Amino acid sequence: MSIESTIIESLNAPDDFDQEDHVQKAPEWMAETLKDAPKPDCEKSRKFRSIWVSDVHLGTKGSKAEYLADFLKHNDCETLYLVGDIIDGWRMKNKAYWPQAHINVIRRILTRAKRGTNVVYVTGNHDDFLRRYSGMSFGNIHLVDEYVHTAPNGKKYWVVHGDAFDSVVCNQKWLALLGDWAYETLLKFNILFNRFRSAMGMDYWSLSAYLKYKVKKAVNFINSFEETLAAECKKRKLDGVVCGHIHHPEVSMIDDIQYGNSGDWVESCSALVEEFNGELSIIRWTEAAPQANAGKNKVVAKEATA
Repeated sequence: MSIESTIIESLNAPDDFDQEDHVQKAPEWMAETLKDAPKPDCEKSRKFRSIWVSDVHLGTKGSKAEYLADFLKHNDCETLYLVGDIIDGWRMKNKAYWPQAHINVIRRILTRAKRGTNVVYVTGNHDDFLRRYSGMSFGNIHLVDEYVHTAPNGKKYWVVHGDAFDSVVCNQKWLALLGDWAYETLLKFNILFNRFRSAMGMDYWSLSAYLKYKVKKAVNFINSFEETLAAECKKRKLDGVVCGHIHHPEVSMIDDIQYGNSGDWVESCSALVEEFNGELSIIRWTEAAPQANAGKNKVVAKEATA
């Protein structure tokens, strides 16, 4: 069974949404999702102009899909950017892993689109199987390889996953696959590590992210990646770039280029958000328990820039 078939089968339900001239009862799963959707007058929900989410890696055991589903429940926006590697096609080619938590994320995104949110899906290297459909739109969901976002002040931000600027992914695919396997193994250990921390009454903490940032070569790679994207952005005569790929949430200025990285949902559980005044910031969505419980997640760190 293809990756597309696995996803479509998991969402197999008739379109029973209310129509102006033909009202039908929504399917049970959608009724629950609609009930959970944030409401403007709900003090627990926040409304942003734009939200960027990347590197969710649905289809892998390392994905913190339950955290993302909860984040989407409590945060709404006019435009939702999915900045690549939302679905991990590399892993799903070998073995389909598609639990309910991963289905819930897809359904919550579909509900946002149904309710009027503009969803822009920017493809990445792990979901490159979708690039054959680039340029197509499905209602409020638009599939692209890159995009230009216009901020409230008129500045133009280039939105791209970033894998095209990773020399290993582009030139040494076998090494990228080997690194992906090693990274997946580390993430599995990270799950066991945090189960132990939870049993000891300690908060979630990403060992894999800590080790990655402590390795000199990894730090150098991150710096090089950021500078390369900023340089390309300047060549395109744009004001900033928002990307993913390296699982390192960041908002900073590189020379005169605004750089933003939305992070990931396997380690940092982070998103990049834009306020209605154009301010960009990183939100990290975590909780003490190893599994997210609705309504109990909270923002534990926020890094902002004007």
